Amino acid sequence: MNTTGKLYAVGVGTGDSELLTLKAARLLKSADVIAIPEKNKGQKDSFSWQIVTGALTEQEMLGERCYLHFPMTRDASINVPAWQQAARTLMHHLTAGKQVVFITEGDPSVYSTWAYIQDELNGLMPGLNAEVVPGITSITAVPAATQTPLADGKERFCVVPAAYGIECLDRLVEEFDTILLIKAGRIVPQLLTKLRDKGLEHCATYVSHASGANQEVYHNLADVPEEHRYFAMVQLSIRARKGVLRGTPASRAMQ
Repeated sequence: MNTTGKLYAVGVGTGDSELLTLKAARLLKSADVIAIPEKNKGQKDSFSWQIVTGALTEQEMLGERCYLHFPMTRDASINVPAWQQAARTLMHHLTAGKQVVFITEGDPSVYSTWAYIQDELNGLMPGLNAEVVPGITSITAVPAATQTPLADGKERFCVVPAAYGIECLDRLVEEFDTILLIKAGRIVPQLLTKLRDKGLEHCATYVSHASGANQEVYHNLADVPEEHRYFAMVQLSIRARKGVLRGTPASRAMQ
């Protein structure tokens, strides 16, 4: 009787291979199987694997390579069968008693392919208890690139998909000091128009491929090239920069 193996969902960061965590490196070296997401079936075009192999050599990772296809589409009739097939592939290795590491860009819990796999596996293997290993996310890599803090003191920040952020921008700028707009590559013209209408265009910074060798930062959205960049975010910082306890009376701040 085989004992069920162990599954790890491992975040490998946003692009800089030196940001791979020590725990991620250790697990990758000891894994029986390394599950690698790919965009185009059979092409082995995995950005997460590029990050890993920038930190570890092939000889250091002895585990079997297992590529899982995740189509780049919003069509559920295409996506869902691919997620189900990926989950069944992982189940096959786990029921054989193998230690499996599923790698993902950024962090497994933040806009990650892991969420789809987790849902499918919960149905296929109840009680599996996979371990999630955090990784560096674009939420922190982008402010590192802009050199503008997300928040301090009593400030608040939010992270939203860019299309949603444009629709709700009037409310967001009233409620938050910093707004991170994810997947912003396609909506820069619309966002720039909206920010100009509100007199906030000077508050926006565009970052593509944060932390990677091809990182680009634009402090003027009008300068952003027209071509779409998948790994793109806009940091909208409207912080008043009036101190750590902004809005708190001096007498209370000293208590």
